[in-house]
Amino acid sequence: MKIGLAGVGRMGVGIAAHLAELGHEVTVWNRTADKLKPLAAQGIKLAKTPAEVAAASEIIITILTDAGAIDAVYDGPQGLLAGDVKGKLYIEMSTVRPETEIALAERVRAKGAALVECPVGGSTGPARQGKLLGLCGAEPPDFARAKPVLDQLCRRVEHCGAVGAGALMKFTINLPLMIYWQALGEALALCRDLKLDPARLMDLISDTSGGANILKVRGAAIAAKMKVAEGKSRGIELPLVEKTIACYEEARKKVTGNEEISLLSNYWATR
Repeated sequence: MKIGLAGVGRMGVGIAAHLAELGHEVTVWNRTADKLKPLAAQGIKLAKTPAEVAAASEIIITILTDAGAIDAVYDGPQGLLAGDVKGKLYIEMSTVRPETEIALAERVRAKGAALVECPVGGSTGPARQGKLLGLCGAEPPDFARAKPVLDQLCRRVEHCGAVGAGALMKFTINLPLMIYWQALGEALALCRDLKLDPARLMDLISDTSGGANILKVRGAAIAAKMKVAEGKSRGIELPLVEKTIACYEEARKKVTGNEEISLLSNYWATR
């Protein structure tokens, strides 16, 4: 197929190279042209404007930094929507708010084209290997049209609903991870004075349920209180742990019976 990529950062480079290896005719554009030199060496076509990418492609993929970048690349006299794009399919992979994708879909449809939003999970390695996680928001016919290409880019593709649902699901799966990294940082602050070798420390943590599957930890409320007390004695602030304790206390007052503390997540999901 003729596939274009507009906005080729580190992830986009891997995606473009992978698609080219699979035999697709790939055309790319990036605001910083120097990033495209490795792709040109692989026979990938370089465009001077986003409009050229759209003109040369049946499917156009974008993975951009933010809503402002989306507006800049799609709109304007040399944007992806500048020319006759009727019948083309856009796959938008940026991590942005649902409102941004919904507004973009309206502009794309007004030009007679279709849009599938598919923010992805993964890094440059999975992008290069076609092993990303795709979270799609689209009308069913548009998703069906995009899925053969997405299956080549992703180890798993989930159709989460209409446009906007993919962005919401990306936030949903990222939120626990964001909280985990903060919690891990606060935990590491507690043992700073032990001066353990970092590799040894991370190996130890990864060998516990706290490192691999924190939702199955038992007695988390007691442990959290102990850490707060220890932290305060050392002059270390643990804001996330303190907030978590408040959440545990609310759940304890509302949930009857001797429930396992890991069921806190069920309380907050259904309250």
